[in-house]
Amino acid sequence: MRAFVTVGTFQFDALVAAVLDERVLVALRDRGYTELVVQCGKSAFEHAAAVAGGETVYIERDGMRVELWQSRPSLDAEFRRADLVIGHAGAGTILEVLRLGKPLIVVPNPTLLHNHQTELAAALGPYLKTAAIHDLADTIASFDPASLQKFPPFDGSRFRALVDAEMGFV
Repeated sequence: MRAFVTVGTFQFDALVAAVLDERVLVALRDRGYTELVVQCGKSAFEHAAAVAGGETVYIERDGMRVELWQSRPSLDAEFRRADLVIGHAGAGTILEVLRLGKPLIVVPNPTLLHNHQTELAAALGPYLKTAAIHDLADTIASFDPASLQKFPPFDGSRFRALVDAEMGFV
């Protein structure tokens, strides 16, 4: 099975360090994952210089095959191939993953302005699992994707109706 981690376009050093930590790797391995793909962004970590140069780095660690890279124009293919997505709590990432029906663990980045990722993760609580850096391994170990509610499909007419009402067209 394959787990995919994304930190978004910026850096989230703590999340990259956490997913490469033995406790998280063992938790993933114990849940049946054999591959971990990490989109590192501009995070500082052991292989940061190589991935910043556009390379993909492959390592074996704690029984896991780990692939590391900085960024790609689209993460859609990675989301689709993943059996589990772990990511920062960015709105775009959350919506894209939930619309694909993939199990999602988000780790809000508390260093961002007004800690808005924590608020977003809390609002979407029934559809995803939220973890903190310090409890990510335990969250993975106890995570049951069947406990999550199915995210409702996109309905563009709802947005159109809201805009129409706001503009006085109804």
